[in-house]
Amino acid sequence: MGPTGTLLDKLGNPQRHFASIHVGGTNGKGSVATMVYMALRAAGWKTALYTSPHLVDIRERMLVNDSPIPRDAFREWTEYLRDYLDACDASFFEATTAIAFADFAARGADIAVIEVGLGGRLDATNVLSPLVSAVVSLSLEHMDYLGASLEEIAREKAGIAKRDTPFVIGEQNPRLARLVASRAGELGASVHALPEGLLYDGPMTMVGLHQRRNAAVAQAVLTLLPSTFRPDESAIRCGIQAAFVPGRFDRRGKWLFDVAHNPSGIAALVAQMRESVLLGPIHALVCTAGDKDWRTILRMLRAAVDCIWLTMAPSMPVDRRPDLRLIEAESEVDLIVEPDFDIALADVQQAGTVLVTGSFHTVGDVMARLPGFAPLG
Repeated sequence: MGPTGTLLDKLGNPQRHFASIHVGGTNGKGSVATMVYMALRAAGWKTALYTSPHLVDIRERMLVNDSPIPRDAFREWTEYLRDYLDACDASFFEATTAIAFADFAARGADIAVIEVGLGGRLDATNVLSPLVSAVVSLSLEHMDYLGASLEEIAREKAGIAKRDTPFVIGEQNPRLARLVASRAGELGASVHALPEGLLYDGPMTMVGLHQRRNAAVAQAVLTLLPSTFRPDESAIRCGIQAAFVPGRFDRRGKWLFDVAHNPSGIAALVAQMRESVLLGPIHALVCTAGDKDWRTILRMLRAAVDCIWLTMAPSMPVDRRPDLRLIEAESEVDLIVEPDFDIALADVQQAGTVLVTGSFHTVGDVMARLPGFAPLG
């Protein structure tokens, strides 16, 4: 029993007190989870949503019918688990997962939509016995944890598949989809791979072809639920249309927020920018984690913006911070490097459109500094 299992055992295994849906992948899993959550809400269920990471407030991760975990409850669960956290050497994510499941059970959720944190097979959330699970997409990320190739990563991501349980595959690369399907089949899951190019055709608030693909995954997940929980077509369309995730092509006046942090995410962002009317000049405020493919990210962004301001997001963990001097020296594109985040934020606002991207930390740190922009107000 790993740390998450130990913590949940101490809490009376709250994950057994609500039904669940498990959503993994590299990009898009937060959007898919939110669409599924909104459809279940539209169908009348008391629905919980667990996502990560948060932008400004950790309570964003734990919602029941759009209400975050109360501050007092979060503090009390943390205090209750404190000794156990030290004893089993639980990580931050393992602790928040246990607290989220305890909160969902305590607030009487009927069903919870749970986003995988990292990978799949060894993820803290992989203690669930879900009604349906899904892998949305794949790309090279967290290779030190998940494997050095897409094939290895595919097998790790497929590790959330469960015997005799529907397993939806949204990955559009046929070879990678087959790898995921093969591993899910070995685990005894009922595999449902979506056809390449399949897009949802209903009304949506979230924009971009990638979101229409995400919506197709969400629709498949919802239609594969057992009849007890399966929303009708009206609720599915209502939920997908209403779904919105802060920080995903999130336009607010002159500001454009997008948490894209790898080449595939940046590609989707750039494609949507080219389809949109944006007031120029367009300046990007960027901070990527040091372990990301920053060369490709900056090259792709520079083709879509007039200027890139490279800075250091204050909330970026010390061990993941980029070496700004190295990036400035080796970057293939022109940059304005300003390590002081607040100075960079003040200066970049002279643009007609300000794109904030590169990481959840960058987007969250800007939102926290702009009145009324934080997801929880």
